Amino acid sequence: MEFIVTTVEETNKIGELIGALVNSGDIICLIGDLGTGKTHLTKGIAKGLDIKDHITSPTFTIVNEYTGRLKLYHFDVYRVNDPDEIAAIGFDEYIFSDGVSIIEWANYIEELIPPNNLTITIDKLPELGVNYRKINFKYCDKRYDYIKELKL
Repeated sequence: MEFIVTTVEETNKIGELIGALVNSGDIICLIGDLGTGKTHLTKGIAKGLDIKDHITSPTFTIVNEYTGRLKLYHFDVYRVNDPDEIAAIGFDEYIFSDGVSIIEWANYIEELIPPNNLTITIDKLPELGVNYRKINFKYCDKRYDYIKELKL
């Protein structure tokens, strides 16, 4: 399943719809180049989880924690040089908890991520226009079937 979006607001809205549907223990992997909208999607998911805090990318802290309907663990592993570095912060304890884990740049640590995840890839579509993005969803666990309910 995929969406084509042209604004930050549309990206946020998709995130908000996902956030309203996510369940305890969900692992969401975000993949995309710089500036594609990974953090904007995360902000929307947080809003859908009824999180009131200002969401920022944890580029230098690796993980930020937020509380709403469910606990949210927001990872940014862009600057992680070695998978052992992320393991040292207790990564497994986060992703195997009752919270929802969102991992930006998940492709950098794919060997640490369990296969039962929702992978969201965001690609720029410059041939259509500067603000066009394709948001693609991939999963193999029925727990993420709620994605089929998304309507923009």
